[in-house]
Amino acid sequence: MQVEPSSKFLRLFFFLSGIIATIAYRIIFLLDPFWIKVSWYIGTIGFILYFGHRSDIERKRANLIKDHNLVEVIEKSDINEKEKPALSYLIKTTLTSKARINSAFIFFVSLIALVVSAVIDIF
Repeated sequence: MQVEPSSKFLRLFFFLSGIIATIAYRIIFLLDPFWIKVSWYIGTIGFILYFGHRSDIERKRANLIKDHNLVEVIEKSDINEKEKPALSYLIKTTLTSKARINSAFIFFVSLIALVVSAVIDIF
């Protein structure tokens, strides 16, 4: 499993995708019908990119913890007793967090909405 973070450019790309998508959805009420549709597509594609990426990152983090047995590593370590609970909390909550499920759900629902809307717009 890759332990290296994505490039700075790629991280910035996904960050900006989320920001642009959020803005695109928030300004829809200000626009005329054509630009509403454009803004909706931009927002939906941005959410697909952003939440697909977030789901992947959360999955990679949980897999790293499992693959390297990091919960046990932290518990057996001789790390300072003040820092050990903090690290243990971070490791355990990463494993139990529902963030990856939430992100995957938003990704798939956005993808379905994009496909359905494109089909409706084409026909």
